[in-house]
Amino acid sequence: MSERCFDLELDATGLMCPEPVMMLHNRIHDVPVDGVLKVVATDPSTTRDVPRFCQFLNHVLIDEQHTDTLFVYFIRRGQ
Repeated sequence: MSERCFDLELDATGLMCPEPVMMLHNRIHDVPVDGVLKVVATDPSTTRDVPRFCQFLNHVLIDEQHTDTLFVYFIRRGQ
């Protein structure tokens, strides 16, 4: 996986739905507007939940990288 620049990281490994998105909802507020949050998860449901989170709350999913067991997202915080 390639590495991107980010402001903060959320480690949601080992957590299952809905915990990763609940943690994401809280952690995104610690990132400055236009800053980038890196999210690392092991729950495959994040491939559905994280893009929806971004869409509904006006954040930008700028990159996502997946292996069989690891899901990494880079989210630019919106207003």
